[in-house]
Amino acid sequence: MALSRRRFIVTGTAAGAALALPRMAFGQEKPTIKVGSKDFTESVLLGEIVAHLFEGNDFPVERQLNLGGTVVVHEALVAGDVNVYVEYTGTGLLAILGMELPESNAGATPVATPDGGVGIDPVYEIVSREYSEQFGLEWLQPWGFNNTYALAMRSDHVEELGISTISDLAPYAGDLTFGATQEFLVREDGLPGLEGVYGFQFGDSLGLDPGLMYAALDEGQVDVISAFATDGRISALNLTLLEDDKGFFPPYYAAPVVRQDLLEEAPEVADILNQLAGQIDDATMAGLNLEVDEGGREATEVARDFLVNQGMIDNA
Repeated sequence: MALSRRRFIVTGTAAGAALALPRMAFGQEKPTIKVGSKDFTESVLLGEIVAHLFEGNDFPVERQLNLGGTVVVHEALVAGDVNVYVEYTGTGLLAILGMELPESNAGATPVATPDGGVGIDPVYEIVSREYSEQFGLEWLQPWGFNNTYALAMRSDHVEELGISTISDLAPYAGDLTFGATQEFLVREDGLPGLEGVYGFQFGDSLGLDPGLMYAALDEGQVDVISAFATDGRISALNLTLLEDDKGFFPPYYAAPVVRQDLLEEAPEVADILNQLAGQIDDATMAGLNLEVDEGGREATEVARDFLVNQGMIDNA
């Protein structure tokens, strides 16, 4: 599949970018930004970041956070119940479009990364095109981090089994209990596809709330979980991520998805959200998640403090 090449370039300071944003015509009422999110910490945090960005630019905001899984939030966006939320490229391709991964990265669109370089996401241009044509939705520029799925285990268990890759699980999988969200247990980019590619099956699987998976692993209720690569609890609980040696999991770069009618009514929406293009790396996102999951802070406070520190909104 031929993909055009496009470089996302982030220049100047965040504060300077904010000052350069176009404004709506004098006297024109700004539309309400209806922000959605899924039902796990990172998605709620990203929703709060979106909400605070728009509030800082004098848009009225309606929060529709913690709605549910991918399909629920996507359908809310298509129906207009929300008009923006942050999605992941791999999720859009596999869970929403039902398409297969491209065979290689050749010709893939580069996306800006926080170190000033580029990361290759072979699916970004596919989801951008298909969402626009099928749903009237626009993918804006990715924010820099790649929250791909990963299999996590307790480090002492990994050492006991002497394993380091997902393939190494094959002789032991039948005796292990796998924990994951209900969504992961049925998605083709989740457990069914994983077991098919790697040629083994876990002895048992347990559907868990996203907020409980890590505690269940830490307490020995399950042996393996489907972790999120940017989850701060991986390091906090001294968990080990197994290498995806067969490359099953696709890239999951996070980017805002916005209704086209909102962009037509208020073109500056794209400029506001694209201030964060390439600005958040994996470690930063993991740290923000940890402040909520282990630090006990509210997602809205963490999101607001992050934007204030970045100079993107005022500390009012």
